Amino acid sequence: MVPFAVAGIVAWAVAFVVLLLFDGSEEWLWICVAGFLWGFPGLFVMLRHDANRRRRLAAGSTSAR
Repeated sequence: MVPFAVAGIVAWAVAFVVLLLFDGSEEWLWICVAGFLWGFPGLFVMLRHDANRRRRLAAGSTSAR
C-alpha cells in the first residue's frame, strides 16, 4: 500500500508545479498543497498497516508449523 500513498504525494506535488507554471488559480494551488500535506499522514497509516500485516503473517506461519 505504501507505493500508492507515495504516488499520491508525488501526484499532488506535480499538479502544484504544473499549476504554478501555467498560472493556475490560487484556490487550486491551495488544494494541491492540502493534498500533498494530507498524503503524509496517509503514508504513515500505510506504513503501520503493512508492518502489522507482516507481523500477523509471520505469527501465523510460525504457529502453523
